[in-house]
Amino acid sequence: MAGLVVSGTQVSYIGQDCREIPEQLGRDYGHFAKRLDLSFNLLRSLEGLSAFRSLEELILDNNLLGDDLVLPRLPHLHTLTLNKNQITDLEYLLDHLAKVTPALEYLSLLGNVACPNELVSLEKDEEDYKRYRCFVLHKLPNLKFLDAQKVTRQEREEALVRGAFMKVVKPKASSGDDAASPEDHLQYTPLPSASRELTSHRGVLAKGRYFYYGRNSEGNRFIRDDQL
Repeated sequence: MAGLVVSGTQVSYIGQDCREIPEQLGRDYGHFAKRLDLSFNLLRSLEGLSAFRSLEELILDNNLLGDDLVLPRLPHLHTLTLNKNQITDLEYLLDHLAKVTPALEYLSLLGNVACPNELVSLEKDEEDYKRYRCFVLHKLPNLKFLDAQKVTRQEREEALVRGAFMKVVKPKASSGDDAASPEDHLQYTPLPSASRELTSHRGVLAKGRYFYYGRNSEGNRFIRDDQL
């Protein structure tokens, strides 16, 4: 397959403008892949992901995934990034993840309307984002990192007490809004520019640490437990 990069248990199929996960990808690599990167595509559905039962890391940044997103049960998945998609219904997503990704510890939703910060709206402020974090941790109490920021003990305690009351309301759709074009959609990237080159993934994966670069890069990285 053109554009496919396989290295050990890591499979990358980046920037191919695919609208669905190629059947061949799951058939040939699903049985052993532990890290799957499908960023910079045009995915609206994750049908076909069920072939990747052993996944530990799933990168879906810069796609067209919305509130009808459905993942298969992935019992080993600990890292999921959905940066810059079209997710608006936070509660639905979190309830779904709680059911199908029981081992999830690292989650990033930057660039989605469901994640209220200045990346999606200048009207949002730090307090909006704090309430969002509190609600996410109420729904997914086992998270260690959210949007690449380490979850603190204070945040956990607040989520236990107040998280249920911090629900982020799904915004109402405006009939005057124009549909986002694929070109507009690809303007934001949390990944290094080098990762767009299908044969070069330097900077995407480093020993014991994951780096994502771009606007707001200082808040967009994950660190493994042994680095804390």
